[in-house]
Amino acid sequence: MEIKLINRSNNPLPAYESKQAAGMDLRAFLPEPIMLQPLERRLIPTGLSIELPEGYEAQIRPRSGMCLKRGLTVLNSPGTIDADYRGEIGIILINLSQEAQTVEPAERIAQMVIARVEQPICVEVTQLGETERGQGGFGHSGTK
Repeated sequence: MEIKLINRSNNPLPAYESKQAAGMDLRAFLPEPIMLQPLERRLIPTGLSIELPEGYEAQIRPRSGMCLKRGLTVLNSPGTIDADYRGEIGIILINLSQEAQTVEPAERIAQMVIARVEQPICVEVTQLGETERGQGGFGHSGTK
């Protein structure tokens, strides 16, 4: 599969960092470093626009190292880029740490996973099929 990209940044195209990686790293397109205060969120531009094939989405996910080491994460995770969206990809970062965090130009700030999606037809009914679990919700299966 090929994905067409417009790159308005001076960063390299998204790339997989290992042979079996699921996500491609996305980089910040910033003219200068920015500081995120604790609990501050900001839309970080990437300079990238994509054209996905029909039936696919791009999921924007946090980078685990940034989450663990610095408390920076993608707020609406996973974010979805629909196949018909042609605007710039922006990453909503939030600082969940107790200290200010700097985001540098060209820093890898998120990962993008390409996934197949279906658009089912919703059918209204008055009853659903029975299962062993039934209506058991949060915590229903215990802590085994």
